[in-house]
Amino acid sequence: MISGAFNVDYFILLIAMLLIAGVLTTKFSARMGVPALVLFIIVGMVAGSDGLGFIYFDNAKYAQLIGVFALVIILFEGGLQTKWKTVKPVIIPSLSLATLGVILTTTIVALAAKLILDVSMLEAFLFGAIVGSTDAAAVFAVLKGQNIKERMGATLEAESGTNDPMAVFLTLAFIELILAPEPSYLGFIGNFFWQMGFGLLLGLLLGKFASYSINKINLDSSGLYPVFAMAFALLTYSAAALMGASGLLAVYVAALIIGNSELTYRHSIFRFNEGFAWMMQILMFIILGLLVFPGQLFQFDIILKGLLISFVLILVARPVAVFLSTIGMDFDTKEKVFLSWAGLRGAVPIVLATFPMLAGIPNSQLFFNVVFFVVLTSTLVQGSTITMLAAKLKLMGPKKVSPPHSLELVSIGKANAEIIEVEVEDNAKIIGQSLADIKFPENTLINAIIRSGILVTPSGDTVIREKDFLYILTSRKSKKKLEEFLKEKKVDSEDDDGSEQLKMKM
Repeated sequence: MISGAFNVDYFILLIAMLLIAGVLTTKFSARMGVPALVLFIIVGMVAGSDGLGFIYFDNAKYAQLIGVFALVIILFEGGLQTKWKTVKPVIIPSLSLATLGVILTTTIVALAAKLILDVSMLEAFLFGAIVGSTDAAAVFAVLKGQNIKERMGATLEAESGTNDPMAVFLTLAFIELILAPEPSYLGFIGNFFWQMGFGLLLGLLLGKFASYSINKINLDSSGLYPVFAMAFALLTYSAAALMGASGLLAVYVAALIIGNSELTYRHSIFRFNEGFAWMMQILMFIILGLLVFPGQLFQFDIILKGLLISFVLILVARPVAVFLSTIGMDFDTKEKVFLSWAGLRGAVPIVLATFPMLAGIPNSQLFFNVVFFVVLTSTLVQGSTITMLAAKLKLMGPKKVSPPHSLELVSIGKANAEIIEVEVEDNAKIIGQSLADIKFPENTLINAIIRSGILVTPSGDTVIREKDFLYILTSRKSKKKLEEFLKEKKVDSEDDDGSEQLKMKM
C-alpha cells in the first residue's frame, strides 16, 4: 500500500516538474531565439535514462497514444484561432501544398533515403512519407505572435493543419505494402478518397452541430463551455477514425467551423483550449524526448545520415514541392522561398515513426533515430530563422497587437446576458459618431472602450474611432442584432450627405 502510494506520488511529482520545466523553457526560448519545442525535447532527453536517469521510457505504443491525443488538441486549438477570411484566399495553394506537395516531398526524400540509408524502395518511400508533411504543432508554435504577412502565415497554417492526413495515409499505405503479400493498389485509391472526403464532411457536420449545441445549451458554470467544446473535438476525431476516415482532418475542419461561428463564452473557450494545447504540446515533446536515447541518436553514422537527409529535405525536396505545387497561384519568388524555408517538421514525423516500430517493420529503429535527428535539425535551423528570413525578404506585416481579454458574466444560464468585445472595423458606420447619436439595439449598454491600450470611460459625448475595442453589455436576444448593426459600413459621401457629417466629426 505504502509502496503503491509512493509510486503514484512520485509520478505526479514528475509530471509537475516536467510541466514546470516545459513552461519555463518557453520564457528562455524567446531570449535564446530557439523554438520552445526544441527545448521541450531536450528536457525529455535530459530527464531520460541516457540523461539524468529520472525516467526510463521506451514504450512506443504509449508515446503514439499521447502523441495522437496531443495532436488532436493542438489541431483543434489551431483551427479555432484560424480566421476563415484570412484562409479563404489561400485555400487552393494550401490544399495543393498539403496533397501534391506532400507527395512530391515524399518522392524526393525517398530517392535520397534509398541511397543514404541503403534500404529497399518501399522502405525508402515509407521514410519519405513519415517526414513528408509539415507539422501543425511546430508551425503554430513558431508563428504565434509573429508579425509575418497575413497571407504567408495563413498559407502555412492551413497547409500544416490539412497535410497531416496525407502523411498518415501514405505512412499506413506503405506499411501495408511492405507487410501485405498481395496489396490492392485500387483499394488504396478508394481508401484515400474515403478518408479525405468523409473526414471533410464529418468535420463540417460536427463543427456545425457543436456550434449549435454550445450556443443553445444553458450551463450553470461558465467553466463547462470549454470542456464541452473540447469534448466535440475528441468526438469528431474518434467518430471519423472509427469509420475509417481521417480524424485529424475532421478535427481541423470542425475547429474552423466552430472558431468562425458566434459562440457563447467564446473567449473562455479559446483561452482554455490555448492553455490546454500548450500543456499537451509540452507533454508530447517531452515524452518524445524521453522515447529517444541520446546514446543511440548521437552516433556518427546517424548524425551523418540525418544531416544528409535534412539537407535534401530542406534545400531540395521542400523547395521543389513548393515551386511545383504553387504554379500559377500568384506567389512571387520571394514568397515561394519563404514557404520553402518555413516547412517545419515536428511532432507528426516523430509520432509517425512509431508506426513502423509497432508494426515490426525492418529498420524501424533506424528510421526513428534518423527522423528524430531530422526533426531536431529542421526545428533548430529553420524554426529559429523564420522571422529573420521574413524580414530579409520584406514579408513582415504590421506588428500584431493582442486585444484585451473580454469580460463575460459568470453564468449565461442564470443572467441570460453577456459582455462582448468588438473591435471597430475599417469604415464602420459608427465611426465618427458620439454614443448619444448612435441608435444601438435595445437592451445594450457600452461599458468600456479601450483605445490604443488606454481605458476610455464612455459618456454621451464619446466619439467612436477606428480600431476601438468596445465592451458592450447585451442580452442574448439582442446579441445577433447588435453584431449585425456594428458590421454596417458607411455609404459613399457622394451618395449620402450624412456621411460628410460623420467625417466632419472625426
